[in-house]
Amino acid sequence: MTVSNGATPTSLSAAPLTPGRRKLATWSWALWDWAEQPYPTIIQTFIFATYLASDYFGNPDDISAQLGAFNVIAGIIVALTAPMFGRRSDNNGTRKRWLLINTAILIVITGASYFVMPSPSFLVFGLALYAVGNVVQEISFINYYAMLPQLVEKKNVGKVSGFAWGLGYVGGIVLLLMALVGWVLPPKAEPAAATWFNITTDNAENIRFIFLLAAAWMLLFAIPMALFVPEIKAKNLARKETIVESYRGLVRQVIDLGKRSPDALKFLIASAIYRDGLAGVFIYGAILGKVVFGFETTYVIYFGIAANIVAAIGAALGGWLDDKIGTKNTIVGSLVGLIIAGTFVFVGAISFGDPKENTWIYWIGGLALCLFVGPAQASSRTFVARFTPVGREGEIYGLYQTTGRAASFMSSLFWTLSISIVGMFVGTGATIYGILGIIIVLVFGLVLLLRVHPAPVIADELA
Repeated sequence: MTVSNGATPTSLSAAPLTPGRRKLATWSWALWDWAEQPYPTIIQTFIFATYLASDYFGNPDDISAQLGAFNVIAGIIVALTAPMFGRRSDNNGTRKRWLLINTAILIVITGASYFVMPSPSFLVFGLALYAVGNVVQEISFINYYAMLPQLVEKKNVGKVSGFAWGLGYVGGIVLLLMALVGWVLPPKAEPAAATWFNITTDNAENIRFIFLLAAAWMLLFAIPMALFVPEIKAKNLARKETIVESYRGLVRQVIDLGKRSPDALKFLIASAIYRDGLAGVFIYGAILGKVVFGFETTYVIYFGIAANIVAAIGAALGGWLDDKIGTKNTIVGSLVGLIIAGTFVFVGAISFGDPKENTWIYWIGGLALCLFVGPAQASSRTFVARFTPVGREGEIYGLYQTTGRAASFMSSLFWTLSISIVGMFVGTGATIYGILGIIIVLVFGLVLLLRVHPAPVIADELA
């Protein structure tokens, strides 16, 4: 990984950094992707989400639709709060502080997932934890993304962004391997073997204990961020901005952004849509494997390990391609690959008989989806870093998160509607149709992205 060579950073930190300190800070920043990985890997996708979508809690098709509804609510909350957090952390010099606060909250939510017992009476509690965790994760990304141009020169931002994303995927592989070997496989052995720490399978405790492991992992590996990444300076404002003024500032910012760089605003709108499609791939992908293709927890984890390996390769290659062929070209190619892979999964599932007897469809199409998700995500935050004005990183990334989550209803709504409408006619097996909603969102975002200039420029500072 290449870091800035001592040139003036693109944002002001509390004190000038030597090249060695900047390199340490950049590695510590990247390690947060590794630290935070338990949430998307264990909670959001492969274990907690599929645990909630299991027979423990009721009809899997119904639960799949309920997950979508809870995610719509979560997206609205993020859209209403993201601009305030972005602007205020920039102005008050609290970028790192708020990232650490949100990380701590995410650790508590992850640990609390242990207390979701395998019973329908705990479903709402589990769905609420899931939705609140999604809110906290999205808000934490505002300040995390804003730190990237603070530490890294623009010529290397794609490489560092892709490296950090790939590092997160490697962390996911390690976590899933630990879960598999320590708590999932032993009870299935003949004869049954003891799990690590002798955790029993009563009330799915061997599965729920993994959530405690995930919380401990996050706590441990977030320490370098706390110790070695510098805080930014507070701005010299006559007085602190109120919450109402933060939102007024957001309106002025959007208007000014449209004037100074219409293409930057077009990108935020396009990325809001296709990134919601990317989120849908993450949130609902493992549920497809569980509900549609009949994967047990063991095979969900096998797939998760393979998925993280492929995604890590994709993120690393995407970061390299980003600096070689351009950020926009990398995103466009990734979206095309996602659309083709998603269509393959849907057509294969409805064309070759019972999907549970044709799991190869999910393995091929699902891994292809994972290959393209990483580059699309990493290059999207890189694109923003390339046109963000100095000193406005949190504000712009707050808008980036706001626009992204403002469109969050799209994948979840189309996912839910597809399942619900088809379910009225077929009764069961409707979950596979949810992927159509995600594909539609990706296509719409791609069409809008094609209208964006590959190198938006913003003159001077925003309002």
